[in-house]
Amino acid sequence: MKLVILDRDGVINHDSPDFIKSPAEWIPIPGSMEAIARLNQAGYRVVVASNQSGIAREFFDMTILNAIHQKMHNLAQQVGADIDAVFFCPHAAADNCDCRKPKPGMFTEISQRYKISLKGVPVVGDSLRDLQAGYVSGCVPYLVLTGKGEKTQATGGLPPGTMIFPDLAAMVTHLLKTTNPPALHVVS
Repeated sequence: MKLVILDRDGVINHDSPDFIKSPAEWIPIPGSMEAIARLNQAGYRVVVASNQSGIAREFFDMTILNAIHQKMHNLAQQVGADIDAVFFCPHAAADNCDCRKPKPGMFTEISQRYKISLKGVPVVGDSLRDLQAGYVSGCVPYLVLTGKGEKTQATGGLPPGTMIFPDLAAMVTHLLKTTNPPALHVVS
């Protein structure tokens, strides 16, 4: 099975320092939904792994989070994209849980759910903690410069081998060129 793990805020949709607290605030980054569709067309299953401490902080509740994710799924489907599953951590940093990135708990859950090793699975994020959680789980880290990505790049300390792209669309273009070489046409 081919799998790609994406962070949500700052990778798929525009991020906000005040949290995304409603479906109206969830606005896709241009080209991100189409990039997911291209991954699907190339045989990839796409999952989201997202810290959502706004729940613990009571900025929004599960009903609102579900409505935000329903909007994400609906907009994806409108361009022929499918997000296979959304994994999220509802805890605050002070809760010291195992699922909040940079800890790898969500990635362990993804591995168990899909019954696969995450070795070599692309993980795409805009923050260091996204990449760290994936890296310690065996994933190949990709930083996008949308969301917090430029600040993350400037701060440094990225996991070894991190590749950097302007946005999800550019990352997907690169991934598909390197993993799905064009078919040879044999003339008989």
